Amino acid sequence: MQPRFETLPEKKFIGRHLTMSYTDNKTGELWRGFMPKRREIANTIGTELYSIEVYPEDFFIGFNPAAQFEKWAAVEVSSVASVPEGMETLLSPAGLYAVFVHYGPASTGPVTFRYIFTEWLPSSAYVVDQRPHFAIMGEKYKSDSADSEEEIWIPVRAK
Repeated sequence: MQPRFETLPEKKFIGRHLTMSYTDNKTGELWRGFMPKRREIANTIGTELYSIEVYPEDFFIGFNPAAQFEKWAAVEVSSVASVPEGMETLLSPAGLYAVFVHYGPASTGPVTFRYIFTEWLPSSAYVVDQRPHFAIMGEKYKSDSADSEEEIWIPVRAK
């Protein structure tokens, strides 16, 4: 599984976030709180949903599954001038991303992430950059279906 590389401009998001860890995963709770209110968000770009992780700077040094990070359920917007009650904004700085496609149910995502972080990344010419990570769930995303697809965007910079 080889990634494609894309340099993105700054992106703006509106959504909700929770602090969690891999051992205390609150992803379901996060999305249950976001989905009923997502139609209240103005100025959306596209129909894709974004699952975004904002990790502390030292998160990937000596990986600890109990370490906390922010996880967002969001949509991309052209403007953050109007934010619905209970929602927040997130700006993602411009930069280079390695983009992987995860095929299959969301429940098998850890296999793809394990490959990215334990095989591909250590042997690549890149290191993780300190910007938000995200998965784009577009029209081919079907949650727990075997024929689901989502894109995993990992911020990188040259070693």
